[in-house]
Amino acid sequence: MTRIRIALFAVLAATLSGAVAHAQDAYPTRTVKFVVPFPAGSATDVLSRLLADQLTRKWGRTVISENVAGASGNIGALDVYRSAPDGHTLMLAPPGPIATNRFLFKEMHYDATKWVPVSWLTTVPYVVTVRSSFKGDLKELIAQAKAGNVTVALPGPGGLAHLSAAHLQAIAGVKMVYVPYKGLGTAINDIVAGHVDVMFDTLTTSLALHREGRVRILAVASPKRSAILPDVPTVAESGYPDYRSTTWFGLVAPPGTPLALADRISKDVGEVIKSAPVLERLGTMQMEPVGSTRAEAAAFFAEEARLWGQVIKDANIALQ
Repeated sequence: MTRIRIALFAVLAATLSGAVAHAQDAYPTRTVKFVVPFPAGSATDVLSRLLADQLTRKWGRTVISENVAGASGNIGALDVYRSAPDGHTLMLAPPGPIATNRFLFKEMHYDATKWVPVSWLTTVPYVVTVRSSFKGDLKELIAQAKAGNVTVALPGPGGLAHLSAAHLQAIAGVKMVYVPYKGLGTAINDIVAGHVDVMFDTLTTSLALHREGRVRILAVASPKRSAILPDVPTVAESGYPDYRSTTWFGLVAPPGTPLALADRISKDVGEVIKSAPVLERLGTMQMEPVGSTRAEAAAFFAEEARLWGQVIKDANIALQ
């Protein structure tokens, strides 16, 4: 290669590098879209709209939240996966499309390992919720399960409620009788009515019912006790130290998104997550703010995929 060609390549590389840096510095240059791959009204939807509003103020550009539901989050995820990797279309989602669906579905039209993580946004503890007439503790529930007479609500196959139940059964060496429901609402109605024994649920959903005495939260599935329920033990404290289950919400970008741009977005999102208006709203939803770096999000998403992928494999759970 001649010196002239070397010089031309150097100039071209510098020009391209400068253009990329300028594009990232100018970000966003138009409307940013958060795709929520689930129906309107969900916790994911509420969080997305909250962040969109605050980032609109911060960036001076419109940030919108769009629901693209279907196939356990896979339809909306595919839309984002195929989007331009320029930071203007992102996915805000719970674990499914980011970490667990790849183990549940035989056919996936996107490769979830190629998402560019942006931020681990928030986390919500899962809890073991029982009918109000059950007066025992978790060990007594497991003892009953060993006798084969504990029913567990299944509000949707392959969801975290299902995986959480499978995880505890595997660790405790018991079998519970699944009672399938078409949605969370009907499952909650039946546990309140005492028609089903136990349900694995988010703290957000079960807390009010627990306080009203309509159900009992038997144990918290997070590594530490909840500050909201300091008297309720964790599942780990109840004799199952290897058990944990939390749902969470993450922000990811399409494959090929420049890491420097993902870092830039992550920094801004982290600042917004920890702002007073957002913290106040998250508190009402029992969501714990995280607002991680890109690298922290990548490590966390990978660990969650490892945990639930093994649970899914061991329990032989599959979706069409």
